[in-house]
Amino acid sequence: MEQLVFDYVFTVPVALLIFVLFLIRSAIKFVPQNRAFVIERFGKFNKTIEAGLNFIVPFIDRVAHDRSLKEQAVDVPSQGAITKDNISLTVDGVLYFRVLDPYKASYGVEDYTFAVTQLAQTTMRSEIGKIELDKTFEERDQLNVNIVNSINQAAEPWGVQVLRYEIKDIVPPQSVMSAMEAQMRAEREKRARILESEGQRQAEINQAEGEKQARVLAAEAEKEQQILTAEGEATAILRVAEAQAEALAMVGAVAITGEGLAAVQLDLATKAIAAKEAIAKESSVVLLPDSATEAASIVAQAMAVVDTFKSVTPAA
Repeated sequence: MEQLVFDYVFTVPVALLIFVLFLIRSAIKFVPQNRAFVIERFGKFNKTIEAGLNFIVPFIDRVAHDRSLKEQAVDVPSQGAITKDNISLTVDGVLYFRVLDPYKASYGVEDYTFAVTQLAQTTMRSEIGKIELDKTFEERDQLNVNIVNSINQAAEPWGVQVLRYEIKDIVPPQSVMSAMEAQMRAEREKRARILESEGQRQAEINQAEGEKQARVLAAEAEKEQQILTAEGEATAILRVAEAQAEALAMVGAVAITGEGLAAVQLDLATKAIAAKEAIAKESSVVLLPDSATEAASIVAQAMAVVDTFKSVTPAA
């Protein structure tokens, strides 16, 4: 019974069916997205198949190379480089590239990843040798661009495109680091001193401006005070003069009458006597009265003035 089953399973039709299925399986190739298969026929390049369903000839065609079309990042090992001013540096970076032509990447170079990495190292040393130490820190972006352009020119026959190159670290010798730190410290101290002196100068300017403004305001205030004082004194003088003029006018108006004349005579005599009494009290010298200093004489003189005033007043 077992022999019959074995003979039935391994009959010629079944063997042919299995062989056909194997041929179909070998002829169909599913290529993943962003990948490419390089097909060789009898050891010679035949074609490149890309993502999707593809067919090849079994036993004749074979997948010789499987190339990724994605962007790849490769770490560039640290290496020494010498700048234009003969300073030794240790530099490392990261290289980003992708395969554009699977045929060139398969037959143009043995290992395109290794080749591009080595090319990046040599190009980086060459580009750093063209600039001075200070420029390697200041112009890092431009240095990356120059390295990418140089690599792309050399890597074109390999079917590889370098998208960008980034320098991670630039490490100068310890002696240079110490000198750079001292220089930066001196520069910071210089800027601090400049800022301090500028602040002090501005403070002195502000103080001088404030004192000047204060003096100007004080002078203007004094000027205004003097003007107001002068105006007040002038007004007071005018008021006193007006009061005296009004008093004289009133005295003159009364003096032209008989009663006024008698009052004037009495007032003048009283003032003359009071004056003599005051002089006698304050002075140790006794003055004898004469015709010019007697009260009657003074009154007579004053009355003469009043008579003159009376004679002039009607004419006015």
